[in-house]
Amino acid sequence: MEFDFAKVATADRYKLMSASITPRPIAWITTVSPDGVRNAAPYSFFNMMGSEPPLVAVGLMRRPDGSYKDSARNILDTGEFVVNLVSESDAPDMNLTCIDAPPDFDELEAANLATEPSSLIAPPRIASAPVSMECRLYQSVEAGLTTVVLGEVLRFHIHDDLVDADRLHVDSLAMNLVARMHGAGWYTRCKDLLQLRRPEYAEWIKTQK
Repeated sequence: MEFDFAKVATADRYKLMSASITPRPIAWITTVSPDGVRNAAPYSFFNMMGSEPPLVAVGLMRRPDGSYKDSARNILDTGEFVVNLVSESDAPDMNLTCIDAPPDFDELEAANLATEPSSLIAPPRIASAPVSMECRLYQSVEAGLTTVVLGEVLRFHIHDDLVDADRLHVDSLAMNLVARMHGAGWYTRCKDLLQLRRPEYAEWIKTQK
């Protein structure tokens, strides 16, 4: 079945894309407004974009009236944010921070989440998150009702028991991360793995002769 997206309503494009492009990692973003109000909210239009410079990208959708949500407003105003990754044990608290609260509402306090100070920026890290990345705004792109922000990772925090400090091997499964799936409120766990070795052309060409 083929859809001409020029003729498909915005809500239906979202439905088709968000239910198909899965699973999506979750950026649990913490920010602080210029007035010092803390904010936390999860975003699943998120991924790593490169390592030189070390960049992450997050798509921040606007409200139906076109106004910025708190995370986007704070990032654009201050140029700072933390991307925290979401373990299964944090999923209920992450879900609470989805709440459609007013700008002066502190989601971290409401969810009773412990925080740690960041090293270089004002927004705090979520202490229970297995990984937290302190980011500075690298570039923002306004695209319709979406603001895409590129963040340069300044500091990378990971729990000691999840990484071999000498070899920099991360125990990815031990993080017990959850990812966003289809529809309202569906997530998945990272348990079932498939490994495929990347082919080398010199070896592949031999098999063709």
